[in-house]
Amino acid sequence: MRGRERWDVFCRVVDNYGDAAVAWRLARGLSRGHGKAVRLYLDDLTVLARLRPETDAAAASQEIDGVQVCRWDPAEGFVLPADGIADVTVETFGCDTPMPYVETMAATSPLPRWINLEYLSAEDWVEGSHGLPSPHPRFAPLTRHFFFPGFTSRTGGLLREPDLLARRDAFQADAAAQAAFWRALAGGAPPAGALKASLFGYAGAPFAALLDALARHAGPVWVVAPEGAASAALEAWRHGRPARGDFTALAVPFVDQDRYDELLWACDLNFVRGEDSFVRAQWAARPFAWHIYPTGDGAHWVKLAAFLARYTAGMDRGHAAALTAMWEGWNRGEAVGRAWPAFAAGLPVFAAHAEAWAARLAAQSELVSQLVGFAERLARPAPRGLE
Repeated sequence: MRGRERWDVFCRVVDNYGDAAVAWRLARGLSRGHGKAVRLYLDDLTVLARLRPETDAAAASQEIDGVQVCRWDPAEGFVLPADGIADVTVETFGCDTPMPYVETMAATSPLPRWINLEYLSAEDWVEGSHGLPSPHPRFAPLTRHFFFPGFTSRTGGLLREPDLLARRDAFQADAAAQAAFWRALAGGAPPAGALKASLFGYAGAPFAALLDALARHAGPVWVVAPEGAASAALEAWRHGRPARGDFTALAVPFVDQDRYDELLWACDLNFVRGEDSFVRAQWAARPFAWHIYPTGDGAHWVKLAAFLARYTAGMDRGHAAALTAMWEGWNRGEAVGRAWPAFAAGLPVFAAHAEAWAARLAAQSELVSQLVGFAERLARPAPRGLE
């Protein structure tokens, strides 16, 4: 791996698929788009195997799409790689780089660059914290820098592959490709004019109330829920209910990352969760509702409110209120049925808004390029007089 700049990315899975999905997209983007030699240390390869089916969940080390994927079990202790540590180390979401690795960084000259990629947030304080240094209390001058994804030019941006939006636009303009996608996923295509919705959320989301509301929606409705909490809830909801001819609710197999993007693109409305699918729903340029990962201290309510304030800025007050009511009901597990009529009536407006929002985000540099540029700046010596 010598010759190219080396990056090591560490990730511990907390939020089901989201943490591994973000770490994988980051590692692949560094390798594919920027020619870095990348190792991804992941503590649960079974999650990556769902997202990337070619993954061997039992392998200690394997190469996938040019990324060396290594199994990392914090309980077993960390064995330093035989070919040495990386030039740039990224720990995702405060997962804590293994201490033997940190000690080796501190003893290396020049000091490696060390970056903590934080969780995504729309809160205002993120702009002031993005890029800040944090000297290690035991191994100064070894310093970790905080890198915050975000929605403004004063943050690190969002993960986005260089060709993502072109692929999206081509798919959404190709009726035959969409029909083929639906046939492969669900065994048939939705009827013309159907409201197509995807369901993905944590256990505890008000799936039954939402499905009740969708079942009352005027006109044909086509709902799909990939394997997981949403599909289980859909199956339970459907049991014993009489079929309605123009309402179809399907539990479908779990889909990998690329197929999931196509599902979001093919639907008119997407219910998503966590961080990775939350971002992908925004790139899909379709109306969506976000089920945020719940935290014991209630901090997720602050994050949800911050994003809603940013997302609905400039929207008509009535439409902003309808969207906010739906999102809050979806997260609180209540009032979804009451919120649905106004939300459904606003879907044409929300669709135009989603397209404009995605275009606005796309005007900013994507996260991997910003992260590489940030690491390059860290490698430059400080100007004389500022040392």
